[in-house]
Amino acid sequence: MSVGTPIERIWPAPVTGALTDPELTALYGRSARPHLRVNFVSSADGAVTLDGYSAGLSGEPDKRVFGLLRMLCDALVVAAGTLRHEGYRAVRLSPERRAWRRERGLAEFPTLVVVSGSLDLDPAQAAFADAPVRPIVLTHADAVPPPGLTDVADLVRCGPGRVDLAAGLAELRRRGLDQVLCEGGPHLFGALNAADLVDELCLTVAPLLAGAGPGRITAGDASPPRHLPLRHVLAAAYGVLMLRYARGPADPTPAGSAPAA
Repeated sequence: MSVGTPIERIWPAPVTGALTDPELTALYGRSARPHLRVNFVSSADGAVTLDGYSAGLSGEPDKRVFGLLRMLCDALVVAAGTLRHEGYRAVRLSPERRAWRRERGLAEFPTLVVVSGSLDLDPAQAAFADAPVRPIVLTHADAVPPPGLTDVADLVRCGPGRVDLAAGLAELRRRGLDQVLCEGGPHLFGALNAADLVDELCLTVAPLLAGAGPGRITAGDASPPRHLPLRHVLAAAYGVLMLRYARGPADPTPAGSAPAA
């Protein structure tokens, strides 16, 4: 794996010099227990988008960690609105990252999981039609799928009238998908937090002010504050910060000794 844009650890124990991909992988790791990690990028003043899209806030360092987190997970969860708006394609990994997973007894690709109450989904979107692993759609008992959706994805109904996220997460774990990465959007993050299901937040802070207008990384109904200790701070060029907050043990399980999925 290439080193890419220099990223250094500045807290808790500063590390002089650029971290390699294996070193970054060890810093994030896989938990020894079922774990839900959320990954977001925001501006310094808290905006979740720039000109309507998260891509305007991201850069090479963020994309590098983004790719490593995908490599580490069993399931990649995203809300249907984010899937549509951000134009998600099939979840694929480089040959090197696929080899890394095979060497550790993991499936070659993580499973895409889409959360949708309305099932307003296009089966022809590449995220479904070109997926290397059959995606899962978490929905509720009353939702009616569009023609063709069940041809390209497994529908899992969790709860009457609205998606029961706790039940959906339990079903993923029943299928052996213990290490879950959520990429948003804000309403899904807010709902997961309200249900007290979030174990970790990885947040990249872009060094810019977006100004008024864009929303925050979390949205929806109010929920109690939840303590999430800071575990590390990484820094990259031009003042980009990558923060990792997690409850539980201070350090992840070394990625090289991750249990098989």
